[in-house]
Amino acid sequence: MSTIYNAELVGQVFNIQRYSTHDGPGVRTTVFLKGCPLRCYWCQNPESQSLKPVLMVKKDRCTGCGRCVQACPQKAVYFTDGAVVTDRSLCTVCGSCVDACFNKARSVAGEPMTVKQVIDKVRRDYNLFCNSGGGMTISGGACEMQPDFTINLLKAAHDEGIRTAVEMEGAFPWETVRAIAEHCDFIMYDLKHMDKDQHMMGTRVSNERILENAKRLVKMGKKLKFRTPLIPGFNDSPESVAAIAHFIRDELGLSPGECHELLGYNNLGEDKYDRLDMPGICPKNKRQSEEYLAELNAILESI
Repeated sequence: MSTIYNAELVGQVFNIQRYSTHDGPGVRTTVFLKGCPLRCYWCQNPESQSLKPVLMVKKDRCTGCGRCVQACPQKAVYFTDGAVVTDRSLCTVCGSCVDACFNKARSVAGEPMTVKQVIDKVRRDYNLFCNSGGGMTISGGACEMQPDFTINLLKAAHDEGIRTAVEMEGAFPWETVRAIAEHCDFIMYDLKHMDKDQHMMGTRVSNERILENAKRLVKMGKKLKFRTPLIPGFNDSPESVAAIAHFIRDELGLSPGECHELLGYNNLGEDKYDRLDMPGICPKNKRQSEEYLAELNAILESI
């Protein structure tokens, strides 16, 4: 039986990644949507924060040929002391400079796509999904920033017989979270810190709604995997991990060892801040050692 959905609904997408193995069960195609209300200082995808497309510039690839300067209709790109500079207050992200650049130093993160256009790309790996138990994952950003687009994508995937998963931040009204949850098979849900003040300091958003929505999702009977990105000096202490694990056990009635995943830190997004001319404070720490991660995972098993 076909599902009714709006195939022509438009959303803002900044990446579609095939062959993902860390975004849910099996092999998956992950659709990354634009927009996020959190401002995590370690954000690996800062280009996702705004709902609008953003210009990214790899300055080390620029040869100073000047083609982008000539191509920009807004005169937002110009030479200063022999270097190419972009005035982002003038830039309309039209993409003219991107098209003109031979060295692929410039790119635009984010483009409008219809539900049909996305599903047409996802469908290519249908056989792989069937063989691996995988499917489509919607990530971000935060998929809750584009709820109608997310829900219609989920419906379209189910209409194709494709299993679905979403990565949720949870910092949204329950009505939004519930509406998305009703149409997906699996939810990966971030729990970053139990201390309200620390959570606000690290993300600029309170954790109160996030924790309350977690309780409601459990009551819905949804299949959940709670995840904690371990940030050096923020939440990677044994005490912080134990506090989250106790919440999962005591408040949600679940076993942390079975439904809580700790994600070791990585700084792969560090150079993106320079490409966006953003004053990022992404910590330059290295990933926690495997020995230390094993110690933290042992805490989950013991609670």
